[in-house]
Amino acid sequence: MTDTASPAELAIFAALRPRLFSIAYRMLGTRADAEDVVQDAWLRWHGSDQQAVQSAEAWLVTVTTRLAIDRLRARMAERESYVGWWLPEPIVELDEQTPESSAELASEVSMAFLWVLERLSPEERAAFLMRQVFEHDYADIAGMLGKSESACRQMVHRAQERVQQQKPRFEVPKEQHRELLVRFMEAAKVGDRAAMKAMMDGDVQLVADGGGKVNSFLHILHGAGRVAGVYWSLEHQNPNRVAYRQARVNGAPGLVRYVDGKLESAQSFQVEDGRITAIFIVRNPDKLTGVPQFI
Repeated sequence: MTDTASPAELAIFAALRPRLFSIAYRMLGTRADAEDVVQDAWLRWHGSDQQAVQSAEAWLVTVTTRLAIDRLRARMAERESYVGWWLPEPIVELDEQTPESSAELASEVSMAFLWVLERLSPEERAAFLMRQVFEHDYADIAGMLGKSESACRQMVHRAQERVQQQKPRFEVPKEQHRELLVRFMEAAKVGDRAAMKAMMDGDVQLVADGGGKVNSFLHILHGAGRVAGVYWSLEHQNPNRVAYRQARVNGAPGLVRYVDGKLESAQSFQVEDGRITAIFIVRNPDKLTGVPQFI
């Protein structure tokens, strides 16, 4: 932020910044892109005729949303050539709460949710988030996207149908989620394949993102036996060299894994009916820069 900014405009932007970041992150899935969009929004806010703005929040949310749509369109070509599966950059918290674990970021930001959003077009994604997560009315969304209200309703409806197809039927209390992961972590530490398999749904899927930077699966693994075997194999090949640590990954209980004391991955787990139904493993080192690299 520039030194020529007035205290008033700085205060307004600072108060809204967490909301703007949460919009940009949900749209783009990476911290760097979200921060760039928020910075661009600030520059536009600083250069605007603020006296003519009726609502600073509405103005900044609209600008941030449009900037995020433009950046997502530009990134889509890159993602099409990405090696393997593209997962969002995880926001990992190992210890006490940070500003990023505020209520603005705590809901509907799970890895599983963002994974589903990747199936939407940029405008569908924006319309869905604005309506279902940030609770804007359709008139506001139409103004943000330059569309009619009816077109926005159709986009949200289509997006809702896609999201519902892959969304868990029931929310699992975080304490139950955490307790299951503790047991899973203990089984993974010793390579207890049977115990891990018993904690998974029979149709569990594992999605891994190495980005071509490290070895990773180029296809989605399905089935409790195969997924449990992945954890067993890592421990079997690296006896007493694999360590896990509990963490909050995108606001939900998760794990980080270290091999020989060096960070190897951040892991998010989708849980339903007391069993693990999906595991998302981010191994691309470019997406793990915000996580402690050594245990």
